[in-house]
Amino acid sequence: MMKFLVFLGAAVALCAPPVNAEPPQLKSATPVIYLADNLDEKDKLGWCIDTKGRGFAETLQAHTCKPAGRGQDTQFSYDVKSGQIRSVPYKGKCMTLSDPKNKSVPFGLLDCVSGKASQKFVYDAGSKEIRIADDTSKCVVVAAASRSAGPFMSRDMTYADCASIDSKFKQWVVVK
Repeated sequence: MMKFLVFLGAAVALCAPPVNAEPPQLKSATPVIYLADNLDEKDKLGWCIDTKGRGFAETLQAHTCKPAGRGQDTQFSYDVKSGQIRSVPYKGKCMTLSDPKNKSVPFGLLDCVSGKASQKFVYDAGSKEIRIADDTSKCVVVAAASRSAGPFMSRDMTYADCASIDSKFKQWVVVK
């Protein structure tokens, strides 16, 4: 009987849904796209798509979601019709898979071009995954390691095989 109970306990543990860290306490202006899991963001503000460095940059990363009034470069929107992820403050600029061979910074913020394959993404609200439209087996993910970014934090944002990545690194929330 004891062996059965131990086996049953192990089976229940294996079938339990993965436990994520807590969700972020989002204080950003909307629209915004942020990671569903706060991970290790020290102020519990969450992780947003962001330009690398201060202000406009042609490369993207994941960064602490900035509170309203502290910078809008973490504001992005998703256009379902075009599949584009658009910058809010930098009009006419879209997230682009501009350097797919770059393991740490494959995404750029470039001029939006209607129909451009490298600017098309598929967001699945059910799985909360942002997939590369040309290869839907690939998801937009954040790196496991974070780093200090002044008063905030940042981490690389890249893409990987969806099936091989822990959900906490690939589940995004799109707020209009």
